[in-house]
Amino acid sequence: MKALVVGGGGREHALAWKLAQSPQISQVYVAPGNAGTALEFKVKNIPTKADDVAALVDFALSKQVELTIIGPEAPLILGIVDTFEKAGLNCFGPHRLAARLEESKSFAKSFLTRYGIPTARYQVFDIKLIDRAIEYIHSQTMPIVIKADGLAAGKGVIIAHSYEEAVDAVQSILLDNVFGEAGKQIVIEEFLTGEEASFIVMADGKNILPFASSQDHKARDNMDKGPNTGGMGAYSPAPVITTAIYHRVVQEIILPTIHGMAKEGHPYKGFLYAGLMIDESGTPRVLEYNCRFGDPETQPIMMRLRSDLAELCMKAIEGNLDKTSIEWDSKAALGVVMAAKGYPSSYPVNDLIYGLPSSDEFDGMSKVFHAGTVEKEGRILTAGGRVLCVCSLGDSITEAQKTAYSLVQKIIWQNSYYRTDIGYRAIARENHLQETHKNN
Repeated sequence: MKALVVGGGGREHALAWKLAQSPQISQVYVAPGNAGTALEFKVKNIPTKADDVAALVDFALSKQVELTIIGPEAPLILGIVDTFEKAGLNCFGPHRLAARLEESKSFAKSFLTRYGIPTARYQVFDIKLIDRAIEYIHSQTMPIVIKADGLAAGKGVIIAHSYEEAVDAVQSILLDNVFGEAGKQIVIEEFLTGEEASFIVMADGKNILPFASSQDHKARDNMDKGPNTGGMGAYSPAPVITTAIYHRVVQEIILPTIHGMAKEGHPYKGFLYAGLMIDESGTPRVLEYNCRFGDPETQPIMMRLRSDLAELCMKAIEGNLDKTSIEWDSKAALGVVMAAKGYPSSYPVNDLIYGLPSSDEFDGMSKVFHAGTVEKEGRILTAGGRVLCVCSLGDSITEAQKTAYSLVQKIIWQNSYYRTDIGYRAIARENHLQETHKNN
C-alpha cells in the first residue's frame, strides 16, 4: 500500500516515519516534506505544496495512493478531504465544514456553549464593535485573553496582563491587521488558570480512539515566559491527566464534541485535538480545538506508538474504531524544539546545521525530527522558525529529558535557540513522588 502525508513540518516527518514502519506500506510520499523526510527509509518527498489540492489529487490518482493523511490545518480548511473522497481516494482528516472547529474560534466557542462543553467565558467582536470590545475589557479582570478568530499559525493568541495591553491587542488585531484576514473578528475570553494538556483522539464519525496524553510548551522562553509560539517542546504522557481526569475529558468534552458534530450533520472523522486547561480541582476546560495532530506533540507520541498507524487510519476511515485497540510503549517520551533565533518573529534562514545524526542512526531511544530544514548540495540548512524536534524515550520524563538534551547539545548552528526546561512540570511531580516515597 502506498501512502501520502501532506505537509512539510516536524509533525509530518514523525507521521511519515511511523507509517514507513508498517509492513502494509511499500512507499510513503510527503508533500512537500523536508530534508529529514527525504532521508527516511521508504519515504520520498514530492515538490507539491500542501495547499495545492488539485495537484495532490492528481498525484494520488497517478500513483494509486491508498491512504492520505493530512498534517497541517490549511488544506483541511480548503476541503482537501472532500475533494479526495469525490475522487474515490481514502483521506484521513475532517471534512471542510467539520474543520470549522479550528478554522474559527468564534464558531468553536459557540459550539462549546451549545453542547454544554466546559470552556472559558467569552465575547466576540469585529471592527464595528471595537468600542464595545474596549468597554468589555474594562469590565473584566486581568489577565485576559484576546484571540484572532481565524488561523494565525499558532500565534494569534495574546495574553494581556493589563488593561493597556488588552486595548493595544484589540487595536493591533482589528485596526492594524497584524494577523490579516484571521483577525477580522476577535474572541475575548477569561484567562483560565491551571495546567495545560493536549488530548488527542482519532474519530470515525461516531467512535473515538484516544491517543496517549501529552503536554506542549507554547511560550518561547523558560518557565513559560515570552511570546506565544507554535510549540517549543512536548512530552508524553502528561501526568496532569490522571485516570479520573482522563475519563472526565472523554465523557465531558470529547464524546459531546463528536456527538454534537454528528447532530449538526458534519460527522467528525480524523484527528481531533483538544487543548485543555486543568484547574486545581481537576476540572478540564477547552482552550481550543485543532482538527489535526498537534506539533510538537506528534513527535513524542509517535515515539511511543507501538500499533500500526496505517492500520489505525484505515480502521477510522472504515468507521470501525469501536473494534480497534491501540498499544503504547510504557516509556515516556520528550521532544525539544530547536528553533531559529528570533522565532516567532523574524528569524534568519540558510544557516548550516552541524552535528545531526543520520536517519539510520535511530537506536530505538532517540530520534531527530526535521521541521524547517532544506538540503542543498549535500548539506542541511535551516529553512524555518522551528527547525528540529529532538526526541528521546526514557523510563521517566526526567530520564527522557536528560537524553534529549544530551543530543540537543551536539547539534549546532549559528542562530539556534531552544528552551532548557521542557518537561519541568512533570519532572517536579516525579521529584515530589520520590521525596514522598523516601519520607514514607
